[in-house]
Amino acid sequence: MKGDRVEIVVDAGDTTRTYEVVASRAGRRVETAVRRGVVEVSEVTRSGSVVRTARFMATRVLALVEQPVPREDASERPHLDDLKA
Repeated sequence: MKGDRVEIVVDAGDTTRTYEVVASRAGRRVETAVRRGVVEVSEVTRSGSVVRTARFMATRVLALVEQPVPREDASERPHLDDLKA
């Protein structure tokens, strides 16, 4: 969902670099996958179309931090009976 983000910390030789992939619009989400030695982080629409992708060699990735937007729990939402005046 909008605001979901993934931070990727990569070994760049003598230093580290941090990259961020963020779900920039409503209805988009961020998905991660590790395939054949490559870490792939993609921003995806509701229909499943990939908007953009970041790829890193798995041997160079030091940290992969997923930071989802806090979701509203069903118990926290007001009930319809509570909204009637």
